Amino acid sequence: MGISTVTDPNVPESRGSENQPPPAWGPGYTDPSAGFPPPPAGPPGPGPAQGAPGYGQPQHGAPGYGQPQYGQPQYGQPQYGQPQYGQPGGAPGYRPPPVQRGIVPLRPLGLGEVLDGAFRAIRANPAVMFGISAVVITLTVLLDSLVQWYLFSDLGQLMMLEVEPDAEVVLGELVGLAGGSTLSMLVSIIATTLLTGILILSVSRSVIGQRISVAAAWQRTLPRILPLLGLTLLVILLLFLVPAVVIVGAVLLFAAEAWAAAFGLMVLGSIASIVWMAWIAVRTLLSTAALMLEEQGVLGGFRRGWELSRGSFWRLLGYYLLVSMVVGVVASIIVFPAAMIPAMLQLDPLGDPVAIASSAVATIIASVLTTPFSAAVFALLYIDLRIRREGLDVELARAAENAATDASGTTRT
Repeated sequence: MGISTVTDPNVPESRGSENQPPPAWGPGYTDPSAGFPPPPAGPPGPGPAQGAPGYGQPQHGAPGYGQPQYGQPQYGQPQYGQPQYGQPGGAPGYRPPPVQRGIVPLRPLGLGEVLDGAFRAIRANPAVMFGISAVVITLTVLLDSLVQWYLFSDLGQLMMLEVEPDAEVVLGELVGLAGGSTLSMLVSIIATTLLTGILILSVSRSVIGQRISVAAAWQRTLPRILPLLGLTLLVILLLFLVPAVVIVGAVLLFAAEAWAAAFGLMVLGSIASIVWMAWIAVRTLLSTAALMLEEQGVLGGFRRGWELSRGSFWRLLGYYLLVSMVVGVVASIIVFPAAMIPAMLQLDPLGDPVAIASSAVATIIASVLTTPFSAAVFALLYIDLRIRREGLDVELARAAENAATDASGTTRT
């Protein structure tokens, strides 16, 4: 049966499927509750059905392919991904029209389609993409701002004393500042990891024309918090492995007064650290999506993202740099005016409540606008690579058709 093309992303939510994993995320998909099966070694070659003539072989006593019986064609309507009647083997360059039930066509995606799909994903489910993002980011920034105000206000008062403060008091304040900053960083990592997982779920549903609710998104993500955090910490450790070795080596060389060797190590080590961090960031770019959508563990999600990125490093790096540039420009446009307020009012940018509040508001707005976009782009890149390498578009087309059928049946009843 032919599959029609629908480009409207605002497809009504399908009932009764919110608490199940996104359908058809694995080749050979059978049951949403059964988890994500690993991709097969290779798809079986097409063959004729039992009792039916082979491709290009006429039936006994009947006209062959391309020779219809009188008044009636021999072959029926072509299936998805198969050549049409009258095109044996498919015409040169022939491709069936791509199915689109959701935000992107179910075929390999170009740059424009990925970026457009990211905006469509936000419009398709703003309650999750913007609503949950606003809640999580606001709570995180407020906590960070309170810690900053508490720590820097005390440190600023010490610095403004007419007499030199006691060294132990200053050291205690610095230790508290380091501890508070570490706590804020950990909370930010946890919140960002959780939010990214939720946004990826929403994008995956929007691809097949479904919309996941806020409650269902939370319910699906909460059991994955520990694997998400484990994967995030693993990636962070790998990212800073080479820089840490360089720093330790430079400190040891400085302690041994080997100045030339220390400076040489710092220069070469800085270059090596940049290359290493870029390589790790790109190779693990799709690991979070694999962990969430395939319900993998920490190591399983890491390996899956590593495998999918193999052979696509430069393409993924280009997307990563482009998204980073877009996010940076948008954030700068929003944050820069807020950063000018303390300068115009001659306020302490680190300890004054007005300066901290203005910076917090700007950070919240910038993060709420940019985080859903970047998460949607990386989720679509994961889907695109699986379509290119594993034929995921066939399974997604089937899932989209089933979702549309279920929705229409629910509407009729």
